[in-house]
Amino acid sequence: MNSFDYQPQTRVVFGPGAIKRLGELARELDFRKTLLVADRGLVASGHVAEALTPLREAGIEVVEFHDFDVNPDTEMIEAGRDFVAPLNIKAIIALGGGSSLDCAKGINLLLTNGGRMRDYHGYGKATRPLLPMIGIPTTAGTGSEAQTYALISDAQTHVKLACGDARAVFRIALLDPALTVSQPPDITATSGFDAIAHAVETFVTKSRNALSDAFSREAWRLLEANYERVLTQPNDLEARGAMQLGAYFAGAAIENSMLGATHACANPLTAHYGTAHGASIAMLLPSVVRWNAPVAAERYAELLRLSTANTKGDDSTENLARRLEELAAAGGLRQSLGEAGVPLSDLSMLAEEAAEQWTGQFNPRPFDLTGALEVYQCAF
Repeated sequence: MNSFDYQPQTRVVFGPGAIKRLGELARELDFRKTLLVADRGLVASGHVAEALTPLREAGIEVVEFHDFDVNPDTEMIEAGRDFVAPLNIKAIIALGGGSSLDCAKGINLLLTNGGRMRDYHGYGKATRPLLPMIGIPTTAGTGSEAQTYALISDAQTHVKLACGDARAVFRIALLDPALTVSQPPDITATSGFDAIAHAVETFVTKSRNALSDAFSREAWRLLEANYERVLTQPNDLEARGAMQLGAYFAGAAIENSMLGATHACANPLTAHYGTAHGASIAMLLPSVVRWNAPVAAERYAELLRLSTANTKGDDSTENLARRLEELAAAGGLRQSLGEAGVPLSDLSMLAEEAAEQWTGQFNPRPFDLTGALEVYQCAF
């Protein structure tokens, strides 16, 4: 067994209607003048108003920041810091998907520690304390609310920078499944499949341990059994809650186990073609499962036993890959790179970039340029 050092720092508050407790929870943390980071879609959906009401009732002054997009980049984070810097902010609340949560972490790092976003690429680059934060995910996807990392795209190169620090932790993760009901179907599909991939990848990484295994198993059990259900019954709060908890547990697994070749291969697709992250993951994960079979078949068999799949044949790895393809199909996600319009001639270039991605080093099968090209060819 791999050793680990785990001290939970995030309080988790879960349940339909939990957003109504936001003012009370913020007061417990002595929040005063607070920055609310939420994308524009959350303003339009009414969820920003849902957050503002209990905060104002609790007497907390709120400044709003919405000027960023999906996959926030270094320039957006630095613009957010410039907006906030003169306002004497004392705390931060992030509301939304992974983009909002990562944007809040990035602004916090720059506001408290100075510099530019690229200075925090890697782990443990902060030298001063960060402002206290509450994270409120409105998607069941990235699990950022459980992690100390923010993924920020470099505005020039479009490469995703993993910026992590033990201080960049949410003091409270407020999980209200009712907030996820308003997600557009395509976001439910892509973010949900991303969470599924987190459960699968964390369960087989070289750095997995007894703790991450527990998070990965429960995440897979909740996500695999409820993904199709939230797609066909979007108002089912029980299924929405299962997906949200599953995404949180998968995020906690990432924090303790990291990811693998699927995410290493997905990032270049987003950088070059603007492919939604979850859509990239859906095209790649079954191929990575097949490619990892020589070293991870026993682990994949365990996931298959925990699934709801009606399997035929003795090849558990192939059956798991097919189950993942079924789930992708249920989400209306493309199954191949060729179908998505990725040119065959680009695969070598993509493989060179994937082989340099940080997450690839945690893959159970040694992952290099040759392996990346094999994965892309399989997924093509």
